[in-house]
Amino acid sequence: MRASGLMSEAAHEKITLRHIEEVAPSVQATLTGPEIKALRQRCNLSQAVFASYLHLTTGYVSQLERGAKRPTGPALVLLDVIRRKGIEAIL
Repeated sequence: MRASGLMSEAAHEKITLRHIEEVAPSVQATLTGPEIKALRQRCNLSQAVFASYLHLTTGYVSQLERGAKRPTGPALVLLDVIRRKGIEAIL
């Protein structure tokens, strides 16, 4: 509709954002370092194996667990999936 001129760009963006918010799965805003460490330990995985499953570096997982960094983007989504459904959901 926007391409044909029936709808302004602002109206299109408003509709798009509204639909995204209704459909998008809710991801926990943040996971703390101790929560990430507990999650990894609950899966009985070393930092190296956990990092490999998430396609991250071991150093980054260590920083997440210490709270030096916070997960964002795909890492946060994968951690949330593991938190909700277990490690088997991403294997």
